[in-house]
Amino acid sequence: MTPITATALPATPVAHAIPCADLVSHRTYLVRFAQRRLHDPMLAEDLVHDVFEAVLSGRASFGGRSALRSWLTAILKHKVVDLIRQRAGTVSLDDGDDEEDGPGTPCPLPRPDERAEQRERLTRTLARIEALPAGLRDVMRLRVLQDESTDAVCQALSISEDNLFVRLHRARRQLLS
Repeated sequence: MTPITATALPATPVAHAIPCADLVSHRTYLVRFAQRRLHDPMLAEDLVHDVFEAVLSGRASFGGRSALRSWLTAILKHKVVDLIRQRAGTVSLDDGDDEEDGPGTPCPLPRPDERAEQRERLTRTLARIEALPAGLRDVMRLRVLQDESTDAVCQALSISEDNLFVRLHRARRQLLS
C-alpha cells in the first residue's frame, strides 16, 4: 500500500476574507448592473446591499477561483433571478386577452384618475419619509429625493459610505412596512 501524500489529496477551496473596502469599490458597478435589469434604482440598491450582507455574514464565501467582481456579479444575478421568480407568482404581464382591448395600442399617458392616484401615493410617501427618524429622513431627502452624490451626502451628514447605505436600507424597509 502506498502512503497518501499531501499532493495526492484533492484541493479543497479555501474561503478568502474580503475587506469591506474591496466590496465597496465594486458597489457602483453592481448597482448599475442591477438597475439595468430591474429598472428600479431603489430595488437595485437593496439587492446590492443583500449581496454585501450575504458576503459579510459568511453565507457566501469567496474561493478565489475568479475575479472578485465576477463573483459578486454572479451572486447579484442569482438575487435578481430569485426576485423575478418571487414576483412572477404575484404579478402577471399576461392577465387578459389582447382581443379584449380592441384594435390599436393603448395611450402611453396616464388617465386623469391615474394621475390623481399617483399624486396621492406620492403625497403619502413624502409624508412617510418626513415621519422617519432624523438620521433616516436626512439620507432619504439628500440621496433619493435630491439625488445628491454619495460623497456629498456623506460629507453633509458626516457619516461613512457604509453607514449611508445602512441608513438607506433601513429607511426603505421602514417605508415598505
